[in-house]
Amino acid sequence: MIQCIIIEDQPPAQRVLKKYIADIGNLDLKATFTDALSAIDFIKSEKIDLIFLDIHLPKISGIEFLKVIKHKPSVILTTAFSDYALESYDFGVIDYLLKPFSFERFVQAVNKVPRLGSEFIEEKTLAEKNPLSDVVFIKSGYEHIKIEVEDIRFIRSDADYTEIHTKKQKYLSQETLRYWQENLDTRKFIRIHKSYILNITEIYKINANQVILEDKETLPIGRAFKEGFMQLIIKE
Repeated sequence: MIQCIIIEDQPPAQRVLKKYIADIGNLDLKATFTDALSAIDFIKSEKIDLIFLDIHLPKISGIEFLKVIKHKPSVILTTAFSDYALESYDFGVIDYLLKPFSFERFVQAVNKVPRLGSEFIEEKTLAEKNPLSDVVFIKSGYEHIKIEVEDIRFIRSDADYTEIHTKKQKYLSQETLRYWQENLDTRKFIRIHKSYILNITEIYKINANQVILEDKETLPIGRAFKEGFMQLIIKE
């Protein structure tokens, strides 16, 4: 697990980073700061592996922060301006993300972190090699109900549980959406939205930001997931 912090003064940008960090699963967000000075003491006292750093910050800029900190963790810059790209690499930054950036581009940057690069790819590969068996058991009250994995059409997150939609009926599970994402075969089941995992064999057609299933049911495609989803579906 990679320990990381965010240094970003804009709440919308903070929310995007927090969501992307949560979706990856290999990152543990320890703290969020609105200015770089406030983060310095925290970095000295805590073991931090990675910083998501904005450039235009109050008090001191991200570039000034890189100049003054001596023993810094890996850094990924996040900014709406490309002016400092070349200069930033002089300070050994891992990557330079121009806002707004996609979830896929975020993952590419995180994969460059020395400790994480091989770990992230390895975990995804293991999930493909060792998915859940052909049968899963869903706890319902005092019973455990057997479900064929191939019968799962899609999974929807709803508050503290997930809904498993099969070809026959809907079941409630106490497992999180992340659990299903990490354990189902990623060649067949893909996250298309913060609240949905889809069995791609159920796709009838894709219309803009929606997936229409064989029975004409419509599911949303989240902006952060669309690029990776389309790359999986549309083979060049």
